[in-house]
Amino acid sequence: MVSVAEFWSKPLILRRRYAIQGIVQGVGFRPFVYRRALELDLIGWVRNSPAGVEVELQGSAETLAVFEYALANEAPPLAVISSISSVDIAAIQETRFVILPSAGGEPDVQIAPDSALCPDCLRELFDPADRRYRYPFITCTNCGPRYSIITGVPYDRPNTTMADFPLCPDCLGEYQDPLNRRFHAQPIACHVCGPQVNLIDVNGGTIAERNEAVFQTIELLQNGAIVAIKGIGGYHLAVDAGNHGAVQRLRTRKKRDEKPFAVMAANLATARELALISHMEERLFCSPEAPIVIVRKRPNTSLSLLIAPGNQWLGLILPYTPLHHLLFAPHPSTLDLHPSLTALVMTSGNISDEPISYHDDDARARLSGIADAFLSHDRPIHICSDDSVLRVFQGKPLFYRRARGYAPRPVMLPFAVPPLLATGAELKNALCLADGNRAVLSQHIGDLQNQSTFDSFDHTVTHLSRLLSIKPTLVACDLHPDYLSSRFAENAGLPLIKVQHHHAHLASCMAENGLDGDVIGIIFDGTGFGTDGTIWGGEFLVGSYKRFTRAGHFTPVLLPGGDAAVREPWRMAMACLYQALGEDAFSVDHPVARQLPEMERAVFAQMVRCGIHSPRTSSCGRLFDAVAALLNIRHTVSYDGQGAIELEALAESATHSSAACYHFEIALHQNEPYQVDFSVMFTEILSEIAAGIQSAVIALRFHQTVASAAVVICRHISAASGLNRIILSGGVFQNRLLSEMIYTALTEKGLNVYTHSLVPPNDGGIALGQAVIAGRRTL
Repeated sequence: MVSVAEFWSKPLILRRRYAIQGIVQGVGFRPFVYRRALELDLIGWVRNSPAGVEVELQGSAETLAVFEYALANEAPPLAVISSISSVDIAAIQETRFVILPSAGGEPDVQIAPDSALCPDCLRELFDPADRRYRYPFITCTNCGPRYSIITGVPYDRPNTTMADFPLCPDCLGEYQDPLNRRFHAQPIACHVCGPQVNLIDVNGGTIAERNEAVFQTIELLQNGAIVAIKGIGGYHLAVDAGNHGAVQRLRTRKKRDEKPFAVMAANLATARELALISHMEERLFCSPEAPIVIVRKRPNTSLSLLIAPGNQWLGLILPYTPLHHLLFAPHPSTLDLHPSLTALVMTSGNISDEPISYHDDDARARLSGIADAFLSHDRPIHICSDDSVLRVFQGKPLFYRRARGYAPRPVMLPFAVPPLLATGAELKNALCLADGNRAVLSQHIGDLQNQSTFDSFDHTVTHLSRLLSIKPTLVACDLHPDYLSSRFAENAGLPLIKVQHHHAHLASCMAENGLDGDVIGIIFDGTGFGTDGTIWGGEFLVGSYKRFTRAGHFTPVLLPGGDAAVREPWRMAMACLYQALGEDAFSVDHPVARQLPEMERAVFAQMVRCGIHSPRTSSCGRLFDAVAALLNIRHTVSYDGQGAIELEALAESATHSSAACYHFEIALHQNEPYQVDFSVMFTEILSEIAAGIQSAVIALRFHQTVASAAVVICRHISAASGLNRIILSGGVFQNRLLSEMIYTALTEKGLNVYTHSLVPPNDGGIALGQAVIAGRRTL
């Protein structure tokens, strides 16, 4: 008979069932739960479920509280928990905690992105006593390839590109041990049973294998060679970043005249020598995602000036695979002959405008005219993926390209949507699959302007929808009828919703910030098909997911020659001068007026006068191009946004500036949107050029003018509508200087400003906006 005192002194035993959703499979989550349960003397079980992970625990309330704290705060580094629900159930007679086989049912799991090498594996990689010493594919549940090697679901080794590498007894023992950090780590292997590297020449002949292949690759790089190196998501083209001649050869062979190259620094200490790095930037460098981070260059570094010509910023990345780390660690016997490499150019293995190469035969066929040798391996890549690129804005990441390390991590939506596919834009394409409260953006695919990129898009649609078990019931696309992504949607055989480009930008930023209801959107980009059939790009919208109105825009100007004006910014300068000066524009004494031979100038002038092959555009991006041309920064460009990027760099170099911006005019006609006319600004810029004002000062004042106009219009719209939530989206908001000016001015006026931090503000985030707009319209 238990006494009353004994009864009340015994802790109350509870049993609780947990359902955990998110990226919790294939990332060491079950072993983590198992170890915590053993440490806390809890009994019960853990298992994978179709929706994530299920756990039943039995113990005291205090012990369960400790476990729940660990669940929320100490999960494995690759785990991303999107929801935890729990319910108390009846206690049962059990004596231990176990890992059960996976539960059956229709899968609804989230796939982990590829991840950088973890500190534990890095330590083992360079430990001569470890059996994986210098093994280029060392990995565990906390790091390594995931998305790029998955061929199907469930995520088990037979459904990865590691299926053809049976585990040796030692690896199998680790794989089956719940207390080992390689428990059920699908990519694990070793020297005995796993993939191997080999160095081959451009004809496919083997030069060296295994460790010798790595050592000889280092020698080639030290001697100025271009080497194609197979990584997690595809091939990189690598050269010694301090070898000017090698960088020049890479530019020539890759047909990439001036677009900046990314640089891989040997370690964080080297990165600090090359750039000024903030605490947040350092955290991003060292994160499991390991993106390229755009940081401010230090002056007078050892890097070739050809890496980022005319640019004060540098795209830096740290080694994120074992093979990368080995390239910076040559054999000790060779150190007397060559110092260790400290930085490598690491650029996508492709010819400009094509997808990254990732199949071995295709890489040799496409890259043999660029690379001198190939450092390859026999682990297949199933899904190609470029490096992600971002910079820091307002203490948060701002994506330029969202790919390896982040895709296919979902964005949680503020409301549920039916199963759907959004096909994205033409440039910087990424697609989106959504179902319920979850939207999954694919990796960056590229510009859908050639067959190889479209084939990559098509393959990604099929593969990702199968992995996620999403069978779309409708499809959303851009309003532009000629985009390949729009044509794909039209031929999908599903109900189709077409979404205006800038409305999608607005909705994308709203969705990632969890907003609903009406907002004001400042949407600045280069090109977007408007509802009136013209080209938009300097837009002030008021709206929600369901609808929008065009509350304001930049006064449209001609786009002489259509797409030719994007490649040749001098055309935009002439169009803006014509709008400001009329016929006098053609007699202006400025290099932009002399870009054509004299015989062709009359034809060009007639084309502008009559609007022949000269659609009108309100584009903010083209406004930047026009000023870049007037300041003789760029009359023609070799890559998208080059004029604007170099104009921003020039503005940042200004040592002083008048606080006053240039003049602009705001027109408001009854029942019409506000219009911002910058014509006067162009006459003032011409006057300042003639007066010898520094180009950097003019560039800075131009940025101040665009920012001031945006703030004035936004405040007018806010006062008239009563709305105080402001969205900043569109590719122009990759411009740090302009973004800071607008963000700061609006917040100082008491308005709530929302920016991107989960998806790019450029067209790489368009598909998310399309998805939520289409989903809301069906409710």
